Amino acid sequence: MPIGAAVHSAWDQLPRTRIAEGIDRQMIVGDKLMMCRLTLRPHVDTPIHSHPNEQMTIVERGRVRFTIAGEARVAAPGDVLHFPSNVVHGATMLDEEVVLIDIFTPIREDFIVP
Repeated sequence: MPIGAAVHSAWDQLPRTRIAEGIDRQMIVGDKLMMCRLTLRPHVDTPIHSHPNEQMTIVERGRVRFTIAGEARVAAPGDVLHFPSNVVHGATMLDEEVVLIDIFTPIREDFIVP
């Protein structure tokens, strides 16, 4: 595909990768940003972490308790969260399956499988 070419993708056509027990990830990767769609089972925890990448998260389905810089908040479908670079954060899925859209810039090189 030529650099700068537009791409049209459908989530149901993109491969899913099991990245941890109860967490599947799909990815679309550009030159400077990436979008990940995560499907998480109820009660799954993602560990508290930080990274130099700026991140925005959209809750597509389910409810999630995020911990951001030590503060807990519940996000529901339609909510958008912004995590500046190096902000410490993690999440706990509540009583239903959760689908999150994570957008990162620059791309998360650690997500790219060699």
